Amino acid sequence: MDIILLEDIRKLGKLGDTVSVKSGYARNFLVPQGMAVRATKDNLAMFEERRAELERIAKDALAAAQARAEKLNELVVTIERLAGEEGKLFGSVGTHDIADAISEASGVEIIKREVMMPDGAIRSIGEYDIDLSLHNEVNVSIKIVVANTEA
Repeated sequence: MDIILLEDIRKLGKLGDTVSVKSGYARNFLVPQGMAVRATKDNLAMFEERRAELERIAKDALAAAQARAEKLNELVVTIERLAGEEGKLFGSVGTHDIADAISEASGVEIIKREVMMPDGAIRSIGEYDIDLSLHNEVNVSIKIVVANTEA
């Protein structure tokens, strides 16, 4: 199915690109989320009318993400969890835990899908560098210290 992108989408295309995707991806995700419309003559004309507005919205989102990144630059967050003698956690520290801790420590609202953890959840105490993807073009790295809770 051919669609017109209404915003930049990582690994798919930029605003205004006409791309071909599987119909289920378009019908079930991209179109309902407002990220794309079907590539028809009417929708193409509508997009050209709204292009300036959509580009302004994209530019504002990028500026907001850069401002958030400046507030998070060189942030160190400590998360305390109960751990055994060898440093293994009873449980784990996941994206939701990290997003909440960063939001609380910095005052900048972070959602769990912005936390990139390619190796999975943290399962032992120590220091970890975690990447945050605040926008397609804005990434920031922060240090997470997982410490043992004194019980």
